[in-house]
Amino acid sequence: MIEIWIKVIFNLIIAFFLLSGTFFILSSSIGIVRFPDVYTRLHAATKASTLGIAGILIGAFLFLYVSDSIVSGKLLLAIVFTLLTAPVSGHMISRAAHRNGVKPVTKNRTDEYEEAIQKHTQH
Repeated sequence: MIEIWIKVIFNLIIAFFLLSGTFFILSSSIGIVRFPDVYTRLHAATKASTLGIAGILIGAFLFLYVSDSIVSGKLLLAIVFTLLTAPVSGHMISRAAHRNGVKPVTKNRTDEYEEAIQKHTQH
């Protein structure tokens, strides 16, 4: 009886990770289409999709562990490398875009990076 409850709880946890990952990837794709400039689109592409991919990979890892007692090192490495590389690549792409003259939409906000560059070049 207790084994059935443990399987049900694990299945709920796996479903939670898979569904939350799918939600983050869906919201990321909507953000890429709807946001006005390259910086907000990069934010959507890196932050939400990183969480989405991590959620799906964690769900897959738990499924393999619970159903077949497999500890997948490849899935763990994929989670770690995704969490490390996606935000860094998004930052570097946005920095390169700014240095090439792509200006952000500054409605109700300021371009703090441009101000920092101007202060640095004045000294």
